[in-house]
Amino acid sequence: MASLLSLVLLLALLDASRATNFEVGGDAEWVVPQAGDSQTYNHWASKNHFHVGDIVHFKYNQDSVMVVTEQGYNKCESSHPIFFSNSGNTEVRLDRPGPFYFISGVTGHCQGGQKLVIKVTDKARPPPGPPSGAAPAGFGSAGAIVVLMAVLWPLLVMHDI
Repeated sequence: MASLLSLVLLLALLDASRATNFEVGGDAEWVVPQAGDSQTYNHWASKNHFHVGDIVHFKYNQDSVMVVTEQGYNKCESSHPIFFSNSGNTEVRLDRPGPFYFISGVTGHCQGGQKLVIKVTDKARPPPGPPSGAAPAGFGSAGAIVVLMAVLWPLLVMHDI
């Protein structure tokens, strides 16, 4: 009985803690944007919603990714990064709410538009739309589990399961 309740609670927690993995720029790699398109990455970011725990993934060749301060971002200053990677395959977990500032560490790339601001929220992710025949709106899968347990609980207790 206790193990069943533990399993139900674990499933509810797992549902609520899902993180999303984002490929920075969509299918494009982390590169200097075409001339005159200095907001490429910020346009991409504005079409997404980032939450604490999400991961941003950078794919690139012969380049680097830096997390910098707002001042470092505005000035394309790479001498004191908060984080640096040049592995070609970098993942950064968004571990707090607020803005994250990313730039390329290669000379001239940031000035050419290879920079990105991601705004992270700590608000709960809205549940996905229910499929046909699913629980009423606002329940989500965790809510459906709770409703199911409320219905089954008396039966489980009565039969000492």
